[in-house]
Amino acid sequence: MRRGARLSTSREAAAALVEQWVRPVPDWPEPGVTFRDITPLLGQPDALRGVLEAMGEQVRSLGPVDAVVGVEARGFILGTPLALELGVGFVPVRKAGKLPAEVVSTTYSLEYGQATVEMHADALARGARVVLVDDVLATGGTLNAARELVETCGGQVVAHAVMIELPVLGGRAALGDVPLLSIHAF
Repeated sequence: MRRGARLSTSREAAAALVEQWVRPVPDWPEPGVTFRDITPLLGQPDALRGVLEAMGEQVRSLGPVDAVVGVEARGFILGTPLALELGVGFVPVRKAGKLPAEVVSTTYSLEYGQATVEMHADALARGARVVLVDDVLATGGTLNAARELVETCGGQVVAHAVMIELPVLGGRAALGDVPLLSIHAF
């Protein structure tokens, strides 16, 4: 394929790209955990484009959206070009203390403690239809926290979109009734 060429990529083809280019790293960050490293895929422009096009098709199937909200940090990497693919704006959800204007915040539980995430209070119009983006769905805690921020600002999350789902960790069930769009499950 010519670099920069635009092709429609099916979910199945995108899943094959994820399988090919996402590197499993056993026993990281701790023994027994297999980390899914997306950086090899990010270094392959045609593979990255294919995954983003497939994510875009999944989102478009739900009707129009007004914004893409990406969760720090890998949600930024996927969310910003996905927003461009969809022709909408991008809103970052950041770790506490990183945004300069008035924020809404929420604290949630992690496997080894707690984390706080924030979003600018004026980032979304009331009633905005939003898709939340992250690289991996594990337990669902981070995406649920981001959904709470969107709802606090008056937005409506119409879908969660991830490149990778780890079904063994039960994150899909934790997301409730909001659709989950994923490219590949490990």
